[in-house]
Amino acid sequence: MQKDACRVISVCNQKGGVSKSTTVLNLGIGLAREGKKVLIIDNDPQGSLTASLGYGEPDDISVTLATIMTAVINEEEIHPEDGILHHEEGVDLLPGNIDLSALEMSIANVISREVILKEYIDMMREHYEIILIDCMPSLGMLTINALVAADSVLIPVQAAYLPVKGLQQLIRTISTVRRRMNRNLKIEGILLTMVDFRTNYAKEITEKVKATYGTTIKIFENTIPLSVKAAEASAEGISIFKHCYNGKVSQAYRGLTLEVLANEE
Repeated sequence: MQKDACRVISVCNQKGGVSKSTTVLNLGIGLAREGKKVLIIDNDPQGSLTASLGYGEPDDISVTLATIMTAVINEEEIHPEDGILHHEEGVDLLPGNIDLSALEMSIANVISREVILKEYIDMMREHYEIILIDCMPSLGMLTINALVAADSVLIPVQAAYLPVKGLQQLIRTISTVRRRMNRNLKIEGILLTMVDFRTNYAKEITEKVKATYGTTIKIFENTIPLSVKAAEASAEGISIFKHCYNGKVSQAYRGLTLEVLANEE
C-alpha cells in the first residue's frame, strides 16, 4: 500500500461530550464495512474509545499509544503490529489510557515534541487506507500532535449554543497548526451531533452553524440524532451497525461514512 494512499483524520473538539469517541468508533467501522483497511487510535487518557470497543479496563492494557510515543521519544525500534488490537468488526485499534496524562506532562521538554505522533503515523500509513485519531477534549500537546500528524480534521459539534461558540477557538488552533507545522492540514467538515430535531432550538443552532461556517467549511449533510442507542452500543463494545442496524443513528453514520469517502475524490 502506498503511503500517500492513506488518509489520516483527527476527530477533534476541545469540548467534551460531543460524541467524538462514538463518531470515531462508528465512522471507523462504517469505513471498514465499505472495504477500507482502518486503524483507529485512542489519543485520550480517559480511554473512552478503547472501552467502547469492548476493552473494559483500558488502564490494564500493557501496550498503548503512550507506550508507542515513549518508544518514539527514546528512539527505540517499533514494529507496525506493536500494541494493535483487532476488533471483531474489522477495525484495528491502538488503545489509549491514563498513561497518556503522564506522557503529556513529560513531553513538555522534549525536542520536536509536536511531531512525536506524526513519526509513528508516517510509519503506519503504508499499512492502512484510513487512520482515525480520537482526540482528548482539550487543545493540549496530545491534540496538537494529532493535528500535526493528520491530513484533515473532522469536528463533531453538539447542536447547542456553548459547544458551537467554542468552535472559533478550535478553528484558530487549526489555522495556527496549518501555518506553523502542517501546511496541508484541511478541515474535513463539521458534524452536528446529538441533534434533537423535535425542538426548534436544535434547528436554530443547525442553521446558525451553516450560516456562520458553511461558506468556508464543509458542513456534513448527515447529522447524528440524539439517541440512547449509541450509548447502548458503546456499553456492549460494538458499533451502532451491529446494535441497531436499521435505526436512525445507524443510518446517519452510514451516510457520514459515504460522505467521508466522497471527500477522497
